[in-house]
Amino acid sequence: MASSRTKITEIVTGLAMLGFPSIDRALAVRPDWFHNVTDDEYDLLSDERETGDFDDDFEMAWEHGRRFLESGDGLRGRVPDRVEWQGPGRPPGYDQIPADLRIDHVYLVSCKYGSDILYNAAPAHVFDRLLAERRGDRTDWFLEVAPEAFQDLYERSVMSLSLEGMPGSVADLDGEARLRLKDALPTRGTWPDACVSPYRDFVNAVSVATAHRWKDNLVDRATEEEMLWRLLRFQPAPYFVLGASSAGSPIRVRVGTPADFRQSYSIRSFDVWADAMGQPLVRWRAELKGARRPIEGHVEVRWSRGRFGGVPEAKVYLDTPHAEVANYTTIG
Repeated sequence: MASSRTKITEIVTGLAMLGFPSIDRALAVRPDWFHNVTDDEYDLLSDERETGDFDDDFEMAWEHGRRFLESGDGLRGRVPDRVEWQGPGRPPGYDQIPADLRIDHVYLVSCKYGSDILYNAAPAHVFDRLLAERRGDRTDWFLEVAPEAFQDLYERSVMSLSLEGMPGSVADLDGEARLRLKDALPTRGTWPDACVSPYRDFVNAVSVATAHRWKDNLVDRATEEEMLWRLLRFQPAPYFVLGASSAGSPIRVRVGTPADFRQSYSIRSFDVWADAMGQPLVRWRAELKGARRPIEGHVEVRWSRGRFGGVPEAKVYLDTPHAEVANYTTIG
C-alpha cells in the first residue's frame, strides 16, 4: 500500500496542475476531473495537512505541479481537462514508463522522491538479459556466479552460530532454514568474527564475477547504447520526472526518447567494473560524444530479505545528478 508521503507527493502534484490558487482550496474542492482519487485519499491528505508533519512534501509537490502547468515543455499555462492518478496498484507488465500521473491522455509524469534507484530487478534481468526481457526469476545469483565463496561463507556462518541440523550445502537451503540462519545473524553491520574474512572474499568474488558477466554480454557498441537507454529508462515517448533526489534537491526533467538521444549524442564507451564496498557492487560509466560529462551509476547486488534471506536482487542507482544527465532536460 502506498505510504502517506507517496500519496501526498503524487496527488498534490496533480492538483497543482489544475490551476487552483492554493493547496487547501484544491483539497476542499476535491475536483471530479482528477480521476482515481477517492474520498478516503482526500481525507488522508486533509488530515496530514492539518498535522503539519509533511509540510515540505506538500509545498514541493505543489511547486512541481505549478511549474509543470506553466512550463513551455509542459502544459504552457493551459489548465488540463483531465488528470488521472495511476494509484498504488502495480502497472501491467508491459507498461515500461513509470508514470504516476497522466494528463489529458498525453502527458505522463513520474513522481519520484528520496531515491536515486532506477531499477530494483533480478540480477539476471540486469546482467544477462540487459533489461530487455522481463520474466520471473528465482535464480540464486550468488550460487550461480560465486558458488565456492558462497558455500564457504555459509559454512562459516553455521559453524560460528553453532546451528545444528542445517543442510550441508547452501544450495539445499529451504525457506525455513534460510529464516533460521537469517534470524541468528546480526541484521546489519559487522558479521561474526569467524565470518568477516569469508564475507569479504564472498563480496569480492560476486562483484568480480558479476562485472565480468555483464561486460561479456555487452558485445558491441550498439548493445552498449541500448543498455544505456534502458538504464536511463528512455522510452518511445517522452515523459516527465518531478520529485527530489535522495539529498533533497528538486528534480524537474523531461526524459527524451532514444531518437532524441541520437540527435545529440553518441556512445564513446560504456564501462563496467567491480567495486566491492561492504556488499557486492558493480559500477557503470558511459562516456558520450556531445555531453558535458559522463553518466555514472552503480548496481548493488544484495539479498532481498536480509542475510541469506530470499533470492538476491539488483538495485540500479544513478549517481549523476538528473540535471546533468544527457537526454534529461530540466523544465521550469
